[in-house]
Order: sequence, then C-alpha cells, then structure tokens
Amino acid sequence: MTGFLTLTPARRHTAAVLGLASSLLLASCANPTDGGTTEVANGSGTKAKINLSPEQHRVSTGKVDSIAAEVPERIRKRGTLEVVGSSGSAAPLSFHATDNRTVIGVEPDLAHLVGDVLGLKVKLNTVSWENIFVGLDSGKYDAGLSNITVTEERKEKYDFATYREDNLGFEAKKGSGLKIRGPKDVAGKTVAVGSGTNQEKLLVEWSKANVKAGRQPVDIKYYQNDSDTYLALQSGRIDLYLGPNPTAAYHAAGTGKTEVVGTYSGAGADLQGLIAATTKKDNGLVKPLADALDHVIDDGSYAKVLKRWGLSDEAIDRSRINPPGLPRSAQ
Repeated sequence: MTGFLTLTPARRHTAAVLGLASSLLLASCANPTDGGTTEVANGSGTKAKINLSPEQHRVSTGKVDSIAAEVPERIRKRGTLEVVGSSGSAAPLSFHATDNRTVIGVEPDLAHLVGDVLGLKVKLNTVSWENIFVGLDSGKYDAGLSNITVTEERKEKYDFATYREDNLGFEAKKGSGLKIRGPKDVAGKTVAVGSGTNQEKLLVEWSKANVKAGRQPVDIKYYQNDSDTYLALQSGRIDLYLGPNPTAAYHAAGTGKTEVVGTYSGAGADLQGLIAATTKKDNGLVKPLADALDHVIDDGSYAKVLKRWGLSDEAIDRSRINPPGLPRSAQ
C-alpha cells in the first residue's frame, strides 16, 4: 500500500505517513552553534527541537514493581537489560550524537523507558543488522529494539511486543519526477535496499510481480552503508532507495537533495506493519516488555518520546504480542 491509494481501514496509516514525511521536511540541519540541534514538526504541526548532543536528558518514568516481577529471574539478578540495535546510522531511529560515540534516537529512548519500568539498567549494544539476530539466538542479548518489523517468518524464532507503526519510504534524488504507487512504478528501476530487511522482501516480491505481468524486473542493489547508498543516488547510479520512512524523510529534510516519492506499509498492501521489541522465542521476556510498553503508553511518557523525535504519527495505542505480520509471500 502506498500513500497514493484510496484509504480503507486497513490503510489508515497512509495519511499519517504522508503527514510525517511532509512535517519532517520542515526540518533544518544540525546547528553546531547551539550545541547540536535540529528542528522538526510533530504531527500536530508544532515544531520541536531535537537534541543531537550526547547529553540527552531522556524522558524517564518510574519502576513498576508488579511488572518488574514478571522479568525472568536470571535477568532480574543481573540487574541489566541487554538491548541490541543496529550499528548503522539511521536518524531519527538510532544514530550517533555530535560526539560520534553516544547512540541516540527514538529506539534508545524507548529502550530506556522500558528499562525504567522494569527496574533494570539498560545496556545498549550496537552490531551489524544480521548480528542482531545472531546475538538474540545465542542469548547474548535480551531484546532487540532496532526498527524490527513483525513478520510471519520471524515469528517462528522470535517473540514480539509492538511499539510503533512500520512505514517504508522510497527516496529519490530531488526533482526526479518519480511517483511510486506500486510494483509497475519500479519496473526496470535500479533500487537500493538493505540486505535481510523486510524492505528487501517487499522489493523482491514487487520485482516478481513485474516479471509475472510482463514488465521489467527491479534491478536491486546493496551497499555497505548509507553514505555509499546516498552517493549512488546523487550520482544517478541508482534511481531509488527503499528504507524506513522516518529515516528517508529525516534525510531528505536535512540535506534538501532528496525527496520521499512514495510510501508503503511494512507489512504489505493489506496489513499495517508494526515495529516491535524482539526476543528469542519463549525466553519469558515478551510479556513484561509488552506490559512495560503499555504502562508508558498509559502514563504519557511514550508519547513524549515520539514527539521528541517527530514521530508522533507512528504511535500505537497498545503493545500487541505476536500480532499478524508481513506474510511469507506478499500479495
């Protein structure tokens, strides 16, 4: 589903996604003279400054003993919650502060909020995307908070506690004239995407749909990092980059060199995608995570975090455990 389709209940996210993209386009680049900030507009239209410095002054909340008691004993005794995220820079989701060391963003903020409720000190670990799942499988990490989409395939190995809507964005060089509404709009186009992501899965499905319809397939490209991807986009070696919509909109706003030319649900045409805290299946942590998320939704601290990063339009009203996710084969 894209931002250009007719709205239905299953597609209620579309207007919100387009609102997010347009609101983030009001952003300005970081200003080193005021300690490192950038400005975004929230869903309500009011502007908020994002703190890019290592001194984050994160939104916090209090411990809830009844929820903390649900945490598996081995984690309670340790006293820390080992959270893993991607080492890639993806503002405003997870990226480095102006000191180039401190990890900041909506994902770290939500991890710390959950840790507050559970009475655990959060330890943030950053690794390559594929090693997030390797670390969860081995038990090295307790939970992944890294813009991870619920998918039916992943549900076989992992449990999920949702905390944000998942929307994808097609980013193009500014003035490209491209509008992405569905598979035919990327037929024959060269599109970059992250390996092993649900964006890749959707793009592969679209390419197959094009071939089935007698159109050209998508020429899918992979790059090691975002800087290489954006260099390829600016030089014309690729036509589009498909990634998380908040990241695409934030980058377009900050540079003024690209634009979001289409949006799509991270779970396909008929289902709103959802981002979730991810744990090894049956490790006993998913319920306390979901209960902690419900608590911060109810006490208002969750809304403050999303507003702080300009992501109010991706808010959910309840954390769901293992909801329907991206199908094995997109329709």
